[in-house]
Amino acid sequence: MDTPTFEKSMARLEEIVALLERGDTTLEESLKLFEEGSALIRSCSGMLEKAEQVVVKLVKGADGEPEEAVFLDEDR
Repeated sequence: MDTPTFEKSMARLEEIVALLERGDTTLEESLKLFEEGSALIRSCSGMLEKAEQVVVKLVKGADGEPEEAVFLDEDR
């Protein structure tokens, strides 16, 4: 089974939120949706953390050529 993309996971999470907000699901269905949504949140958070780790910026090296450097948030 293929792992869903971040975008597909977020779309499904939005569907789940809409279903739960409508309030017309049974308690059992609501719990299943909540569990699925929680798993999607964990998955998306993991994908975002992984993406953050690969973000780099190009800086001018000593020889004038571009080189990769770790991208650090200036506000941290």
